[in-house]
Amino acid sequence: DAVKMAAVPEPPAAPSEAPAPSPASGPAASPAPSPVPVPTPSPSPSPTLKVEPAESPAESQRPGSAAQAPAQPPAGTDLPDKQTLLAVLQFLKKNHFREAEEILRKEANLQDSLDESRAAGQRGSDSVHQPDVSSVLSAYSNEGDPSLYEEYYTGLKGFIETALDAFKAELSTLLYPVFVHLYLELVYNQHEREARHFFHKYHGDQEGYYHDDLRVLAGLSKKEHMQGNETVLDFRTSKFVLRISRDSYQCLKRHLQERHNNQIWNIVQEHLFIDVFDGMPRSKQQIEVTSGGMAGEAKREANKTKVFFGLLKEPEIELPLDDEDEEGENEEGKPKKKKPKKDSLGAKSKKQDPNAPPQNRIPLPELKDSDKVDKIMIMKEATKRVKLGPDCLPSICFYTFLNAYQGLTAVDFTDDSSLIAGGFADSTVRVWSVTPKKLRSVKGATDLSLIDKESEDVLERIMDEKTACEFKMLLGHGGPVYGTSFSPDRNYLLSSSEDGTVRLWSLQTFTCLVGYKGHNYPVWDTQFSPYGYYFISGGHDRVARLWVTDHYQPLRIFSGHLSDVTCTRFHPNSNYVVTGSADRTIRLWDVLNGNCVRILTGHKGPIHSLVFSPNGRYLASGATDGRILLWDIGHGLLVGELKGHTDTVYALKFSRDGEILASGSMDHTVKMWDTVKAFEDLETDDFSTATGHINLPDNSQELLLGSYMTKSTPVIGLHFTRRNLLLAAGAYNPL
Repeated sequence: DAVKMAAVPEPPAAPSEAPAPSPASGPAASPAPSPVPVPTPSPSPSPTLKVEPAESPAESQRPGSAAQAPAQPPAGTDLPDKQTLLAVLQFLKKNHFREAEEILRKEANLQDSLDESRAAGQRGSDSVHQPDVSSVLSAYSNEGDPSLYEEYYTGLKGFIETALDAFKAELSTLLYPVFVHLYLELVYNQHEREARHFFHKYHGDQEGYYHDDLRVLAGLSKKEHMQGNETVLDFRTSKFVLRISRDSYQCLKRHLQERHNNQIWNIVQEHLFIDVFDGMPRSKQQIEVTSGGMAGEAKREANKTKVFFGLLKEPEIELPLDDEDEEGENEEGKPKKKKPKKDSLGAKSKKQDPNAPPQNRIPLPELKDSDKVDKIMIMKEATKRVKLGPDCLPSICFYTFLNAYQGLTAVDFTDDSSLIAGGFADSTVRVWSVTPKKLRSVKGATDLSLIDKESEDVLERIMDEKTACEFKMLLGHGGPVYGTSFSPDRNYLLSSSEDGTVRLWSLQTFTCLVGYKGHNYPVWDTQFSPYGYYFISGGHDRVARLWVTDHYQPLRIFSGHLSDVTCTRFHPNSNYVVTGSADRTIRLWDVLNGNCVRILTGHKGPIHSLVFSPNGRYLASGATDGRILLWDIGHGLLVGELKGHTDTVYALKFSRDGEILASGSMDHTVKMWDTVKAFEDLETDDFSTATGHINLPDNSQELLLGSYMTKSTPVIGLHFTRRNLLLAAGAYNPL
């Protein structure tokens, strides 16, 4: 049956203004009871990624500073040189280096001018006339005729076009950051007409994936516009990373020194980080694979930290006796038959994975009895799991949300596929039961006091049959709900909203237990850890936060992205979280210390979906560019590209054994990909040359196992059941 639910206006179109505070319509935000009493990691401030601010020449240049020189320069010394010398003398005098000051003054023949400057200082205007070292040096390094900026750029462009073919592709990556910084310098120095002309003449030269950033820059035509602008701040404080071979770099350096092109050289020195490697220069195709990030590529050093991508050892669970007795009393053969099954299923996780983190690396919740029962159910269902492959594709059950005028913006399924939750643009969260079992709330306090707590079916008795219904609506958010996530034990539901909060709901009482307030702007995504207790959220404030259910403040703040954090996911071993951003990069963070251990670039648009393979070694990501990229987490390298979707990929899911990757998109299709084949030829030896010489095979058509069209329904949720049936969800959009 079609589930009547509420439609997907394109989820997260980030609003720029701060959201209204959430009305306190939910219960008071008291700390939630922890699902399990466990030791918590120390909530000490986490180390975050610090970006060294590169001083912009334009930042510290003060218009008119050259005109305020204390005296006319001596013959043969131009004005900037004179100012610099005076500044150095001033510095030496201030720090009492008398001998050095005396020698420099004599050699530079500056006796008279310094006396004049002192006299000027005594006249009460020393603050104006005595040059400050930093301002003078930056003014000197940045003294440029606005009419020459076009010449600087065309000179560089001409040099790149005439360079040897081997170097051309690498050197052409310089054009975009140089173009941006020349433009910002013109705007900052209030050469508005020249800046506008420069921008319109050359912005067409830049790669298509930079057009969104250029659209923002085009609006910055006055110096006042630059103050407080986030994009300008990004360009100023984070160096643009280019990966270039030593030969190409030497070629560039030689050219700039021969031409005495200080303006370009200053930009290269101050605003770019050139990651020079030894070896063959990369081809245009190889550069294209990893380019696209807002701040260029990742530094090679950023991906060298060891990552424990293996799975944790599963606890040994004995099958309960009553379960065995049901199947055959006094039949000794029955339990014996079961044990081999259990062992064969747990064989992978019972042997310690060499790539797995230590079991106690981060504190994890202890298994409750109900969790053990659930694990036994999972093991039983796994014996009936369908083995998928190119010759055996899964059936797909699609849940269409009809008449979804409230705007469906998020979907999640429970692990056992019994519940589905939808987040809507009208600020509601709705939960449906997709099995015959209806949703019931716990009885009131008076009725509960009459129940015998020792009875075996106490959990059944506490539920109120009068409240049974197919779906429940959860009210409390003050803006559209962009993310939903069920806890592994199905007792809780998380939701994140435009109102800047993450809410924890009880699925026993269907009420809000806590509102977690930490983000200042919309929260685009949230997800529970595979072990429960921990959860992650990411939002418009460019950071991801790690929380635990029984603390109202975050344990870790993961800072480093240059734009919105649009999606967040936990690694299967819960020791790492991955974040995707509108800055077109993916970052992997270590939960233990808050460090960024991987930066992955290659997408040409904001990232909206992420999923780890069941073995924890690989990551798949989908973005607005319609491409799905496959990454090897251990080596931090791009290993595959799946092309076929024509619109944003909002949903990705691996089958339970990882043989198939399902993808859902705004182009109204579900596609299935052969991941066994995609990952089978990977040789780890090839990765030792982590210089970016990546040659991706163009084999998307060979890997595509099937494409399934919906009837005008964008796909925003996918889930494989424990037996490998694929569930998909989206809101019917007749327009």
